[in-house]
Amino acid sequence: MTLTFEVDPAVDRTLRGGVLSLWADVSNAGGAVGFVPPVTPDAIRPALLKHLVAMTEGGTRLLVGRDEEGQVAATAFFTFNSHPLMKHWVWLYTVMVHPRHQGRGYGRDLMAAVEHTARTAEGFEEIEAIRLTCRGGTGVDGFYAKSGYKEVGRVPDAIRVAPGDDRDDIVMLLPLN
Repeated sequence: MTLTFEVDPAVDRTLRGGVLSLWADVSNAGGAVGFVPPVTPDAIRPALLKHLVAMTEGGTRLLVGRDEEGQVAATAFFTFNSHPLMKHWVWLYTVMVHPRHQGRGYGRDLMAAVEHTARTAEGFEEIEAIRLTCRGGTGVDGFYAKSGYKEVGRVPDAIRVAPGDDRDDIVMLLPLN
């Protein structure tokens, strides 16, 4: 089986609930997506609402992957730069694959869909690169490197997961040209 990807899906109660559940499940499985376990969907809701508001304002786009049952199984949010000197690249946020689907190649599929979207979707015509940050100490930087991203910066100990557990904030870039 494979995931079915959609850019800018209709945002309804089902999608919101699916993204919240995905985000909580990924976080609680140890995923580095902005929260430390244990976390509930209610605790994540304000972060999702910020993404959704940015979507209605046109500054953020959502790529969602659904499994064979139609459930939200993967996400990535693109955020466009408003600064006039940086409009040629986008940020990638909240890149997630549900833990029950990990190990099946869906992460690679998601990153290929991210790249395809940035190269071909309407509204991305001026985009020349995708930039993301990730938490050091998780190994996810190696995953992104396998997807073509290069480390272009690192801020030591910028992320405090818990007292005494500081991690590097790693900046990675995928040129599209």
